[in-house]
Formats: sequence, C-alpha cells, structure tokens
Amino acid sequence: MPRSVNAVASRARRKKVLKLAKGNFGSRGNVWTVAKNTVEKGLTYAYRDRKNKKRQFRSLWIQRINAAVRGQGMTYSEFMGKMNAKGIRLNRKVLADLAMNNAAAFEKIVKTVK
Repeated sequence: MPRSVNAVASRARRKKVLKLAKGNFGSRGNVWTVAKNTVEKGLTYAYRDRKNKKRQFRSLWIQRINAAVRGQGMTYSEFMGKMNAKGIRLNRKVLADLAMNNAAAFEKIVKTVK
C-alpha cells in the first residue's frame, strides 16, 4: 500500500502560517520553523494586549476625568462617589469624552453632583 502523507493539507497549513508571518524581517517571514514560532508568539501578544488595551483606556479615562474635576475643586474619588450616590449612571468613557470635548456639559454634571 502506498504511503499517504496528505501534502495538500500540510502545505495549506504552512501557507496559512507563512501568510500571517508576511512582512517580518529576514527568515522570520519565509522560513517555516522560524515563522511558526514568530506567529505563535505574535498571536500570544495579540491576545494579551487585547486585554491590556481595555486596562490602559480605562486608566486614561480616569486621568482625564481627574484632571477636569480638579479644575472644579474636587478629586476623582469624591466625584465618582457622589455620582454613584446621586444615581447618575455615566461611564468613564463618556465622562472623559465630555471633559475633553464639551467642558460646559461636564461642568454642569459636576455642579449637579456637588
């Protein structure tokens, strides 16, 4: 019986990985074993950093809100505590956007909270 290796599927698998490695420097983009390692590591970083991106944006929003609220004579902690106590349900993304792009509306929110 002849040996069966299914070269079509093997080549397709390799092509898929080499396509993902396209654009890498030197052998990382065209040598199968090196490209495989590069792509695996890249996909690991991509998964990890999708989570980190959410963290970093939340941190940025908090910094922007804090900077805007301090101009009104409060701290971020006081502001968010009073927001929750008053039942105003605006998330940090929206508050940061208002603080950056619509200072008048943000000032009204702060006065409502005070």
